[in-house]
Amino acid sequence: MPVARVPVGLGSPVRWLALGWADLRENPLPGLLHGLVLTAFGALLLWAAGEKFWLLAGAFSGFLIVAPILATGLYQVSRASESGRRAGLGEVALVWRSGDRRLVIFGLLLGLAGTGWVLTSAGLITLWSPQPIHKPADFLRHVVLVREIGLFEVWLLLGALLAAPVFASSVVALPMLLDTRASVMDAVRASWRAVASHPGPTAAWAVLIVLLVGLGMATALLGLIVIVPLVAHASWYAYRDLTAQPFGGLAAS
Repeated sequence: MPVARVPVGLGSPVRWLALGWADLRENPLPGLLHGLVLTAFGALLLWAAGEKFWLLAGAFSGFLIVAPILATGLYQVSRASESGRRAGLGEVALVWRSGDRRLVIFGLLLGLAGTGWVLTSAGLITLWSPQPIHKPADFLRHVVLVREIGLFEVWLLLGALLAAPVFASSVVALPMLLDTRASVMDAVRASWRAVASHPGPTAAWAVLIVLLVGLGMATALLGLIVIVPLVAHASWYAYRDLTAQPFGGLAAS
């Protein structure tokens, strides 16, 4: 069903989640499949990292950077739902098979940013930590829970410095690329304008995403099966409200 546009305020992120949850309940299969695949990828990371937790910390936080491109098919599900249709797996697959050069470019940029953070995180923890970091307990003991201000604060600050511009560049850019014929640069500029025009709601949305993903990881990754599609569907409605565009965008693709 078409969703009425309302003014964006601090409560908007909760509204976006409610709309995203409605889409997930109405058409659960595409979302849960995405969630299962990404959860399986997280489990693969756990296995591949072994006791190299210094690498794992960066890899999982880097997940937040590249996740938006992995949810592109779910934006189409919410787009169809808003027009009164039910998008099946075939329609979602068409998005992935479209070979849209703009989505490929944006995905590569997000991948580079994620890789850069993984390397930065691993290097920082390895070189700065006074003790080897092999397990989550080591990370908590020697990085998070130390009394002196140092490594953990710098690690968080660097992560935030990288994540903030990436979030500002992508918060509405990917749904816009799916919904319109805008160029990558136009979509990124629109995303920055949305953040500049609504700093409070977008900051709250960013914090809420981090908390939800953290919750998913804290449940042995199983919570991500639901949280990934929930956030993806909600991100579509964030785009629609933050850009205040009529359905179909500037020029439907």
